[in-house]
Amino acid sequence: MTTVNAYLTFNGNCEEAFKFYQSVFGGEIPYIGRFKDMPPSEDGKGMSPEEGNLIMHVSLPISKETVLMGSDTGGEWAKGFTQGNNFSISINTDSKAEADRLFNGLSNGGTVTMPMNSTFWGDYFGMFTDKFGISWMVSFAEKQPG
Repeated sequence: MTTVNAYLTFNGNCEEAFKFYQSVFGGEIPYIGRFKDMPPSEDGKGMSPEEGNLIMHVSLPISKETVLMGSDTGGEWAKGFTQGNNFSISINTDSKAEADRLFNGLSNGGTVTMPMNSTFWGDYFGMFTDKFGISWMVSFAEKQPG
Protein backbone atom coordinates (compact mmCIF):
# COMPACT_ATOMS: atom_id res chain seq x y z
CA MET A 1 0.00 0.00 0.00
CA THR A 2 1.35 3.42 -0.94
CA THR A 3 1.33 5.92 1.93
CA VAL A 4 1.71 9.70 1.95
CA ASN A 5 3.11 11.46 5.03
CA ALA A 6 4.46 14.86 6.07
CA TYR A 7 8.24 15.40 6.21
CA LEU A 8 9.27 18.46 8.23
CA THR A 9 12.59 20.29 7.89
CA PHE A 10 14.13 22.27 10.74
CA ASN A 11 17.03 24.68 11.06
CA GLY A 12 18.87 22.94 13.91
CA ASN A 13 15.99 22.25 16.31
CA CYS A 14 14.54 19.02 14.86
CA GLU A 15 15.31 16.96 17.95
CA GLU A 16 13.60 19.52 20.23
CA ALA A 17 10.57 19.65 17.92
CA PHE A 18 10.20 15.85 17.77
CA LYS A 19 10.47 15.50 21.54
CA PHE A 20 7.64 18.03 21.75
CA TYR A 21 5.55 16.18 19.12
CA GLN A 22 6.18 12.90 20.97
CA SER A 23 4.97 14.50 24.23
CA VAL A 24 1.71 15.41 22.49
CA PHE A 25 1.09 12.37 20.24
CA GLY A 26 2.75 9.78 22.48
CA GLY A 27 4.43 6.70 21.04
CA GLU A 28 8.06 5.83 20.53
CA ILE A 29 10.62 7.26 18.14
CA PRO A 30 12.08 4.11 16.52
CA TYR A 31 15.05 5.81 14.83
CA ILE A 32 17.10 8.99 15.07
CA GLY A 33 19.91 9.24 12.51
CA ARG A 34 22.48 12.01 12.66
CA PHE A 35 24.53 13.50 9.84
CA LYS A 36 27.71 12.08 11.43
CA ASP A 37 26.24 8.61 10.75
CA MET A 38 26.46 9.14 6.96
CA PRO A 39 29.33 7.66 4.97
CA PRO A 40 32.14 10.18 4.31
CA SER A 41 31.52 12.52 1.38
CA GLU A 42 33.23 11.76 -1.92
CA ASP A 43 34.78 15.23 -2.08
CA GLY A 44 36.57 14.66 1.22
CA LYS A 45 34.94 17.65 2.89
CA GLY A 46 34.13 16.97 6.49
CA MET A 47 31.55 18.58 8.71
CA SER A 48 31.87 20.29 12.05
CA PRO A 49 30.91 18.36 15.20
CA GLU A 50 27.86 20.62 15.53
CA GLU A 51 26.71 19.80 11.98
CA GLY A 52 27.40 16.10 12.56
CA ASN A 53 25.11 16.03 15.59
CA LEU A 54 22.16 17.49 13.66
CA ILE A 55 19.29 15.14 12.78
CA MET A 56 19.55 13.50 9.34
CA HIS A 57 16.26 11.59 9.80
CA VAL A 58 13.74 10.95 12.55
CA SER A 59 10.31 9.35 12.45
CA LEU A 60 7.41 9.27 14.90
CA PRO A 61 4.59 6.84 14.10
CA ILE A 62 1.25 8.57 14.69
CA SER A 63 -1.00 5.68 13.65
CA LYS A 64 -0.73 2.40 11.74
CA GLU A 65 -0.75 4.32 8.44
CA THR A 66 0.72 7.71 9.39
CA VAL A 67 4.27 8.70 10.31
CA LEU A 68 5.55 12.19 11.05
CA MET A 69 9.12 12.47 9.76
CA GLY A 70 11.76 15.17 9.86
CA SER A 71 15.35 16.33 9.67
CA ASP A 72 17.56 19.33 10.23
CA THR A 73 18.98 21.27 7.38
CA GLY A 74 22.40 22.81 7.26
CA GLY A 75 25.34 23.75 5.13
CA GLU A 76 24.45 23.92 1.44
CA TRP A 77 20.86 22.82 2.13
CA ALA A 78 20.16 25.66 4.59
CA LYS A 79 20.25 28.33 1.88
CA GLY A 80 16.65 27.60 0.85
CA PHE A 81 15.26 27.20 4.38
CA THR A 82 12.17 29.30 5.04
CA GLN A 83 10.22 28.71 8.23
CA GLY A 84 6.60 27.99 7.29
CA ASN A 85 7.53 26.35 3.97
CA ASN A 86 9.85 23.79 5.54
CA PHE A 87 8.05 20.57 4.66
CA SER A 88 7.86 17.93 1.96
CA ILE A 89 5.34 15.28 1.10
CA SER A 90 6.84 11.83 1.54
CA ILE A 91 5.52 8.90 -0.52
CA ASN A 92 6.42 5.32 0.45
CA THR A 93 5.62 2.64 -2.11
CA ASP A 94 5.41 -1.15 -2.27
CA SER A 95 7.66 -1.50 -5.31
CA LYS A 96 10.54 0.09 -7.17
CA ALA A 97 8.36 0.30 -10.30
CA GLU A 98 5.66 2.23 -8.43
CA ALA A 99 8.31 4.56 -6.94
CA ASP A 100 9.62 5.28 -10.45
CA ARG A 101 6.11 5.79 -11.85
CA LEU A 102 5.14 8.31 -9.17
CA PHE A 103 8.52 10.06 -9.23
CA ASN A 104 8.49 10.44 -13.03
CA GLY A 105 4.87 11.54 -13.17
CA LEU A 106 4.93 14.05 -10.33
CA SER A 107 8.35 15.51 -11.22
CA ASN A 108 7.31 16.13 -14.86
CA GLY A 109 7.81 19.86 -15.45
CA GLY A 110 9.46 20.30 -12.04
CA THR A 111 13.03 20.25 -10.74
CA VAL A 112 14.69 16.99 -9.67
CA THR A 113 16.97 17.58 -6.68
CA MET A 114 17.95 13.92 -6.15
CA PRO A 115 17.24 11.32 -8.86
CA MET A 116 15.86 7.95 -7.78
CA ASN A 117 18.74 5.76 -6.63
CA SER A 118 19.66 3.17 -4.01
CA THR A 119 20.87 4.78 -0.78
CA PHE A 120 23.22 3.80 2.03
CA TRP A 121 20.25 3.43 4.40
CA GLY A 122 18.67 0.76 2.20
CA ASP A 123 15.92 2.66 0.40
CA TYR A 124 15.43 3.42 -3.28
CA PHE A 125 14.87 7.16 -2.90
CA GLY A 126 14.57 10.45 -4.77
CA MET A 127 13.48 14.06 -4.26
CA PHE A 128 12.07 16.81 -6.45
CA THR A 129 10.03 20.00 -6.47
CA ASP A 130 6.99 19.76 -8.71
CA LYS A 131 5.95 22.41 -11.22
CA PHE A 132 3.72 23.97 -8.54
CA GLY A 133 6.58 24.45 -6.06
CA ILE A 134 5.71 21.52 -3.77
CA SER A 135 8.65 19.43 -2.46
CA TRP A 136 8.28 15.65 -2.66
CA MET A 137 10.27 12.59 -1.51
CA VAL A 138 9.64 9.14 -2.99
CA SER A 139 10.90 6.00 -1.29
CA PHE A 140 10.78 2.24 -1.59
CA ALA A 141 12.37 0.18 1.20
CA GLU A 142 14.61 -2.18 -0.78
CA LYS A 143 15.95 -3.75 2.42
CA GLN A 144 12.84 -5.01 4.17
CA PRO A 145 13.14 -5.39 7.98
CA GLY A 146 13.41 -8.86 9.36
